[in-house]
Amino acid sequence: MDPIGLQLGTRNLWSWLVSLLSKDPEWLNSKMKFFLPNADLDSRNEPSDPEQRIILQLRKLHVQGVATWQSFIHCVCMELEVPLELEVPLLSTWGCDDGLTSQLGAEEKSRRESQLHHGLKRPHQSCGSSPCRKQCRKQQLELAKKYVQLLRTSALQRYGSRIPGSGQPHAFHQAYVPPILRRATAPLETQGGCIVGNPRVEDGTDVSISDLFNTRTNKGPRVTILLGKAGMGKTTLAHHLCRKWAEGHLDCFQALFLFEFRQLNLITRFLTLPQLLFDLYLSPESDPDAVFQYLEKNADQVLLIFDGLDEALQPCFSTDPEDPDDPGPVLALFSGLCHGTLLPGCWVLATSRPGKLPACLPTEAAVVHMLGFDGPRVEEYVNRFFSAQPSREGALEELQTNGRLRSLCAVPALCQVACLCLHHLLPDHAPGQSAALLTTMTQLYMQMVLALSPRGHLPTTSLLGLGEVALRNLETGKVTFYARDIPPHLMAFGATHSLLTSFCICTGPGHQQTGYAFTHFSLQEFLAALYLMASPKVDKDLLTQHVTLNSRWVLRTGPKAKLDLSDHLPTFLAGLASCTCRPFLSHLAQRGEDWVGTKQAAVVQALKKLATRKLTGPKVVELLHCVDETQEPELASLTAQSLPYQLPFHNFPLTYTDLAILTNILKHREAPIHLDFEGCTLEPHCPEALVGCGQIENLSFKSRKCGDAFAEALSRSLPTMGRLQMLGLAGSKITARGISHLVKALPLCPQLEEVSFQDNQLNDQVVLNIVEVLPYLPRLRKLDLSGNSICVSTLLCLTKVAVTCPTISMLQAREADLIFLLSPPMETTAELQRAPDLQESDGQRKEAQSRSLTLRLQKCQLQVHDAETLIALLREGPHLEEVDLSGNQLEDEGCQLMAEAVSQLHITKKLDLSDNGLSAAGVHCVLRAVRACWTLAELHISLLQKTVVFMFAQDPEQQEGPQNRAASLDSLMLQMPSELPLSSRRMRLTHCGLQAKHLEQLCKALGGSCHLGHLHLDFSGNALGDEGAARLAQLLPELGALQSLNLSENGLSLDAVLGLTRCFSTLQWVFHLDISFERQRILLRGDKTGRGIWTSEPLPDLPAAAEFLGFRRRCIPRSLCLSECPLEPQTLTHLCATLEACPGPLELQLSCEVLSDQSLETLLHCLPRLPQLSLLQLSQTGLSPRSPFLLADIFSLCPRVKKVDLRSLHHASLHFRSNEEQEGVCCGFTGCSLSQEQVESLCWLLSKCEDLSQVDLSVNQLGDGGIRSVLECLPQVPISGSLDLSHNNASQESALCLVETLSSCPRVREASVNLGSEQSFQIHFSKEDQAGKTLRLSECSFRPEHVFRLAVGLSQSLQLTELMLTQCCLGQEQLTTLLSLVQRPAGLFSLRVQEPWVDQAGVLSLLEVCAQASGNVTEISISETQQQLRVQLEFPRQEENPEAVALRLAHCGLGTHHSLLVRQLMETCARLQQLSLSQVNLCEDDDASSLLLRSLLLSLSELKKFRLTSSRVSTAGLAHLASGLGRCHHLEELEWSNTEFDETGTKVLMRALEEKRTLKRLDLSHLLLNGSTLALLTRGLSHMTLLQSLRLNRNSIGDVDCRHLSKALRAATSLEELDLSHNQIGDAGVRYLATILPGLPELRKIDLSVNSISPAGGVKLAESLALCRRLEELMLGCNDLGDRTALELARELPQHLRVLHLPSSHLGPNGALSLVQALDGSPHVEEISLAENNLAEGVLHFCKGLPLLRRIDLVSCKIDNQTAKLLTPSFTLCPALEVILLSWNLLGDEAAAELAQVLPRMGRLKRVDLEKNQITARGAWLLAEGLAQGSSVQVIRLWNNHIPCNMAQCLQSQEPRLDFAFFDNQPQAPWGT
Repeated sequence: MDPIGLQLGTRNLWSWLVSLLSKDPEWLNSKMKFFLPNADLDSRNEPSDPEQRIILQLRKLHVQGVATWQSFIHCVCMELEVPLELEVPLLSTWGCDDGLTSQLGAEEKSRRESQLHHGLKRPHQSCGSSPCRKQCRKQQLELAKKYVQLLRTSALQRYGSRIPGSGQPHAFHQAYVPPILRRATAPLETQGGCIVGNPRVEDGTDVSISDLFNTRTNKGPRVTILLGKAGMGKTTLAHHLCRKWAEGHLDCFQALFLFEFRQLNLITRFLTLPQLLFDLYLSPESDPDAVFQYLEKNADQVLLIFDGLDEALQPCFSTDPEDPDDPGPVLALFSGLCHGTLLPGCWVLATSRPGKLPACLPTEAAVVHMLGFDGPRVEEYVNRFFSAQPSREGALEELQTNGRLRSLCAVPALCQVACLCLHHLLPDHAPGQSAALLTTMTQLYMQMVLALSPRGHLPTTSLLGLGEVALRNLETGKVTFYARDIPPHLMAFGATHSLLTSFCICTGPGHQQTGYAFTHFSLQEFLAALYLMASPKVDKDLLTQHVTLNSRWVLRTGPKAKLDLSDHLPTFLAGLASCTCRPFLSHLAQRGEDWVGTKQAAVVQALKKLATRKLTGPKVVELLHCVDETQEPELASLTAQSLPYQLPFHNFPLTYTDLAILTNILKHREAPIHLDFEGCTLEPHCPEALVGCGQIENLSFKSRKCGDAFAEALSRSLPTMGRLQMLGLAGSKITARGISHLVKALPLCPQLEEVSFQDNQLNDQVVLNIVEVLPYLPRLRKLDLSGNSICVSTLLCLTKVAVTCPTISMLQAREADLIFLLSPPMETTAELQRAPDLQESDGQRKEAQSRSLTLRLQKCQLQVHDAETLIALLREGPHLEEVDLSGNQLEDEGCQLMAEAVSQLHITKKLDLSDNGLSAAGVHCVLRAVRACWTLAELHISLLQKTVVFMFAQDPEQQEGPQNRAASLDSLMLQMPSELPLSSRRMRLTHCGLQAKHLEQLCKALGGSCHLGHLHLDFSGNALGDEGAARLAQLLPELGALQSLNLSENGLSLDAVLGLTRCFSTLQWVFHLDISFERQRILLRGDKTGRGIWTSEPLPDLPAAAEFLGFRRRCIPRSLCLSECPLEPQTLTHLCATLEACPGPLELQLSCEVLSDQSLETLLHCLPRLPQLSLLQLSQTGLSPRSPFLLADIFSLCPRVKKVDLRSLHHASLHFRSNEEQEGVCCGFTGCSLSQEQVESLCWLLSKCEDLSQVDLSVNQLGDGGIRSVLECLPQVPISGSLDLSHNNASQESALCLVETLSSCPRVREASVNLGSEQSFQIHFSKEDQAGKTLRLSECSFRPEHVFRLAVGLSQSLQLTELMLTQCCLGQEQLTTLLSLVQRPAGLFSLRVQEPWVDQAGVLSLLEVCAQASGNVTEISISETQQQLRVQLEFPRQEENPEAVALRLAHCGLGTHHSLLVRQLMETCARLQQLSLSQVNLCEDDDASSLLLRSLLLSLSELKKFRLTSSRVSTAGLAHLASGLGRCHHLEELEWSNTEFDETGTKVLMRALEEKRTLKRLDLSHLLLNGSTLALLTRGLSHMTLLQSLRLNRNSIGDVDCRHLSKALRAATSLEELDLSHNQIGDAGVRYLATILPGLPELRKIDLSVNSISPAGGVKLAESLALCRRLEELMLGCNDLGDRTALELARELPQHLRVLHLPSSHLGPNGALSLVQALDGSPHVEEISLAENNLAEGVLHFCKGLPLLRRIDLVSCKIDNQTAKLLTPSFTLCPALEVILLSWNLLGDEAAAELAQVLPRMGRLKRVDLEKNQITARGAWLLAEGLAQGSSVQVIRLWNNHIPCNMAQCLQSQEPRLDFAFFDNQPQAPWGT
């Protein structure tokens, strides 16, 4: 018996176990291999007796420790047929901790002391113990051979054939098919410790396993990086290489070492290279130093494989170890091996996932990509897996019929799982059903788990336990663990079902442990996902925390790095959220499906949130995988719709499976999508995954990896993408073979609009083959072939294609660029399906004639003979929009040939021959060649800048109609006024070195060009000098009428420049001469109005524009602008003498740095000799402080001066009047730093001017003293208009001085002072003495001491009738004092005060202030919200009889204080005639105010007007007021509008009206009148025989109420105004009114707007109004009157009618026209409003005119250009017109031209509203020109017309009165003011 059995005291149990295992020794061998990976199972080294061999194996397992022995016992009971009587004692004795711990104490102690593994053939010693390395060569060779043999034996044991697990076929471990390997062509580029970007992969160069190591040559890298995504088989390939080498297939290597970084990460100590090779891998039997020396000598035959480089955790060192005995971290040793500092010459192979790798990799390392399986490899793997099995054919058929499963099998790991599942499913399922269960990766793993379950029983507890272990290790970054980390029964479960794998871990010299890991990372993730979904311990929050998206670029290196390998965990969670997994999860969790459904819903909801976020390309792919796994259509649709329109994938690897899933998701999307793949590693067959993806609109690939195989696969997919419009394939390695496939596929895609084959290194023939396909792509708009080198002959062939192909609109070739732009015709679907030859034959000649071609062949090395060929091609071609041949080698001859051919080539816009070697001699030849070209618009030649550009304009017969012509003019207007119209011709010969001797020859060459249009000559930048300028002046008359001449930068002297002014008299076309002497800018220009725009064609559709511009042409003054020139007296005298012969009018603009007083005097004395001068400007010119006095004296020196304006001593302008003008003189000296000492002299000079209208002295330094001096001089200065002293540091002293001065200035009409931020001080005068004056003082901050002085001044200024004090800091006390101090002998004085305290004081306090007035108060107005109090006083004050006052006071019943106040008011207000209370609150003081008012009203015998509007008053207070008003027997006006009363209060008020028989005006607007209150009102109205005005608007009056009202008004025979607007009287009410209106002989105004009146009622009303002979204002707007009413009104309009308002009255053209005809010639009409009626097709116009019309409103009347043609001239027949409203109509540029023509003739027009019309920039420019004629218009509104913003800003900067803003920036003054 075995000693262990005796020691444990379990003799019988041990014997039973040995006997059981003797029946299945192979099973025991497999478990030995699992638990002891490095154990030697060679039978030669073991006992021959089977029983002894089993005992020895059990002994090896037992000494491994408790965990290993327990796991083994669980495997025995789980996998073997163990009798129940044996299973129970096995598990109870050895399967739990309690039964085994005590028995293993001594054994465990002895095991810890042993450092030798009993299964090894050799002692395990450290290589560092050898004393020296010197050995004899023969002994060293023998030791090396033994070590190599030991390596092979160990490799066979580790990676040889494996015994299949439970339920697994034998081929599960035998079927190996190498995946696709592709070598990258570019080396690695490391940056910051990682590989950035994407190594380029060359397509079509498959790499076999033997090709990974090119040992036949010493050239090339010896380091190979094998990159592959998870599941691609990197580790499997590494194991396969070891096995192949051990079997003798890789004979080029003597030694092979395989290290896995997941194991190396456990080594924390530093190692030397020998320790790495011998301690951690395999030690020699003896003398490791000798073995290492041998390896060093034969390093070129040593291969080291490092698996999982992306999992390395150690940091990289900056330097590599150079001595093998130098210890360092494992990654440093790896770096030394790669760089050759350790074991130089050895071969290194490292596997890694794509992403960021350690920086220690050499840049010259070879990169090989593992791309998984293609179709043939999948089929080969299935064949090997199911070799010699009857289910092989069934498995192949399942794969062929199921595309989703086939795409999953592109990943080798999934292919293996799929085969295992099919092996399990095929026997029990019908054909086609097995693959239906394997549609997702999750279902593959789920079926795998079911397949591995024993006898169909799902071990739920073990699965969840193993899942918990998997999750715990994932979260901590562990992929390797020991036996102690996992319970024995779970270890046994994983070992039994091949879910776990084992390996030996060497932790140090002689120290080895068995490590365990899941068979694949993805399996660990799947089990973790199972636990998360099925474990009751995991809630929804914890579950959703794991639903995340990981980027493909994960940094796995660094000092704090932690493995994050959960790439598929979210994918598995999403897959388990599928409904198909619910029964499986329910069974696993032992819960109901509702519980599982809740968790699944949480996962789906988390994915929905991720689907709506903006994600990077890698995360999008991860999300698509998750969504596809769920198989939820709703989630797939949400994800598909949430994808961006532009979906980029840049610089990360993509597989066929990725694109297949993308295609599946996009099938749920309706909108198109653009896919952009740039720098992505793609398998050659990847495009096949996009077959049938109809949502792709743009598809772009850019990568060197795309080759012929890729192009072939793409060609098969393209015809299936029905919506594909753009295809891009750039930067690839495609050859002619690959392009041929694409060329065949392109005609099958007729919907393509853009194709790009950039940077593909295509040769000439391939490019021509691609171009041949153009006729077959009817919708193609762009073909890009840039980056493909072609020769000149091929380029000319392509040019021929561009000329002959009817759809090509542009060919652009520039160095590497080669682009075709096409303009496909509009075709129907049926036409697209026709044959291309038929399409081409249908009117191809017609298309060729109508189309336009742009040809750009830049820097293409074209020479003279090429130009001849090109001309021959283009001569018979279509119209050429642009030909650009710049940067070639044409030289003079070629340029001359092209210039001679321009008249035959039909070029419409531009010919560019720049940078072609043109010389000075060739310039004349080019000029002569083009002078006969009628369409040439501009020629620019600059030899310095190598520029030769021809610009052309279309012939008139080539233009396509008025619509295109109008669009062309719009574009021209956008260029005004700086750019030139295309009808002109510009010749620019700049920087060509021209001298005086060249001019005659040039002028001869140019002579033939002048009859073709107005010529613009530009000779700037040459060397003409004074001689050239003089010679040119002699030659200019021969050239005819030029439009401009530019002589800038020609070295002219001042004398020569001034001599050019003679051109004004010698050349009629010269209107403007602009000279900037220092910058040598000299420009002679003609009329700049743009008349040349219409020179070539009279524009019959715009006759008004032509007529207007002809008128404008005659008024244009000539102008001379001389700047940056020293203006000395002699220069000015010479200049003025030269200008005497200049025809007028003339504008002179001078500018220099400083103008001396002597020069200014000289200039001013010369002015009388220039009678044609209309304007003199000195801009940006420094003037002395004496200049204001010189300018002020100009009026006596030159009486023609009408305005002098000097600003800031830098800008001065003098305006001269013509003989017809007799207006006053204006003088302004602003910002001139004038002081008190200077102002008196200035005033003395101004006093000599007899007709002085306006004086502006603002923004100076006068101060209070200077202002006082000016005010004292006012009687001597004859100002008739205004005086402005604003911004002169004025204070209260100046304001008080103004008050005191008013008495001595009889002609002052009005004065205003604002001492706040506005700082205004203005005085307005009249020509005659003014009886009443108005003074406005604002923000003057008067102090108490100022009040007395103010009162004294007011008392002395007897002509001052009104004073307005706004926010002058006058408190209640100061105001009371002021009112009491003002004393006058006689007359009226009105004081208006606006202070913040007014709205808080209350009526009582304000009346108390009024009671202190020194005169009789005749008017009181209080407005609390406006903070205003107005009091009118009458002087002298007349005292009332004290006895009468006492008698009235006795009836008041007030308190003592109030009685005193009433007594004062009775005395002061005895003659009060008007009391107005607006927006006051009479409810605040318990009706005390109303009681006081009642008492006051009782005493007001002369009160005529009482107003209470928009106020609050109680019912009791209203009763008090009504009682008081009852005693006012002389009351004539009563207004209670907009004050809310209840019914009781209204009745009280109505009763008070019953006795008011003297009322003349009554306003009860906004009061709610019902039946009872209206009855009281009508009763009172029946007695008001003197009533003149009745306003009852917005009183809810109906037709019945109107009947009663009409009866009451029969007695009001004096009624002049009736306002019943905004009620509901309707037709019935109108009929009642119509019966009484003829009986109101004095009626002048009636307003019935908004009363629901129909045409029937309107006709009755019109018949009645015809009898109202004195009617002046008729307002019937917003009623449905219609044309019937209009026609009836027009039959007999009142002859005195002034205002007619009919807006929104449903009038048509007939009705409106009849009204206009009826109004025509009326002498009284002032305002007409027909807004919001339909005047379309109606021709509104006046023949006789309306002499007093001031406002016409035609807003939103559908008025178009045709209607405006007659309407606009009618405006000139209305001389008083001030406002024209034409917004929201259909007016265009033609109407704008008509308006521009009449604007200068309307002297009173202030505002024109043209908002929301169809006016373009051209029309706006015409309006600006009209304003420039001196129009009085203040603003023209042009918001929301067809004018671009930039053009609007340009126009407004030139003419500020054009307003394009949404809000009206111009405040409207009341019309007529």
